Amino acid sequence: MSATESGANSLKIIEQLDHRIIQAPIGSATTVELAAAVSNAGGMGSLAMSWTEAGAAHALVSKLKSMTDGLFAVNFVLSFQPKALAAVLHAGAPVITFSWGIDAAHIHNAKRAGALVGVQVGSAAGAQQAIDCNADFVICQGMEAGGHVQSTTSLKQLLPQVLAVAEHTPVFAAGGMADNLDVWRALDSGAAGAMLGTRFVAAQESNAHPAYQQAVVNAGDHSTAYTGCFNGEWPCASHRVLRNQTLERWEAAGCPMSGHRPGEGELIATTASGWEIPRYHMAAPVVTTSGDVLNLALYAGTGCTKIKAVLPAEKIVQRLSEKPNPTTSHNPKPI
Repeated sequence: MSATESGANSLKIIEQLDHRIIQAPIGSATTVELAAAVSNAGGMGSLAMSWTEAGAAHALVSKLKSMTDGLFAVNFVLSFQPKALAAVLHAGAPVITFSWGIDAAHIHNAKRAGALVGVQVGSAAGAQQAIDCNADFVICQGMEAGGHVQSTTSLKQLLPQVLAVAEHTPVFAAGGMADNLDVWRALDSGAAGAMLGTRFVAAQESNAHPAYQQAVVNAGDHSTAYTGCFNGEWPCASHRVLRNQTLERWEAAGCPMSGHRPGEGELIATTASGWEIPRYHMAAPVVTTSGDVLNLALYAGTGCTKIKAVLPAEKIVQRLSEKPNPTTSHNPKPI
């Protein structure tokens, strides 16, 4: 593909979005209903497919296509084999995003199938590598983000660095954003748009457990921690979570390694399928999780202090897209 063709494809992302808002692929909290609501509101919804079997992934993409004519993305975390990639491409996923890795072959295969491709990066060097592999856009993730965080750099510091190497490739800012002022600051800095995750965890269409959503709403200053505490099944992947008793006990014990952590091996919650979740596992609580859900991994970014209610996704997109009033921009509307 020539540079001209790649640039034209990049512009499709911007042209097809009424609002420069992407719903981050928030793991088990994502639902078809959430992604459809965001896309129908003029943003771009996302589905997380890293751990979904091919048949189920194909069905979910087909269902989402029947619910929206808008743009939506399917995400794969490349720390794990993207076993459903071929299936979602066959189903017609219009956008594929990759995180936690850059694989030229996967990018090429997705583009050959007609999809636009975005790559999440945590450094300027990563952005350059993604662009060299013909990514149509990059997602610049600052360390303020919730969930599993690639970056060790603040978004304020990282975004100018990524924009400098991106040139004509659109860059979407991510990490710690939760209101319209955050979004417009990113746009004013030169970003093509913003990706938000925690704000959509607290959407009515989200699959997050209601107690988890309420914990996000109740969060105050210094409520999150950037840590390696919840590393079950994904070791060495730093993440940002709400502080809870599991984290506090681990920190009080000196942050010991796996095998020596307080309460390790305790089964504290149960999924609808009957699987018992051990303390320190990476699983976040969903609607059907029972047990001590507030001591599981409660992924949340630093912007959670601005989230004041669980709202319909359509209203969230609308509020995020409102241009701040210059006279009140220091105190934007809580959402």
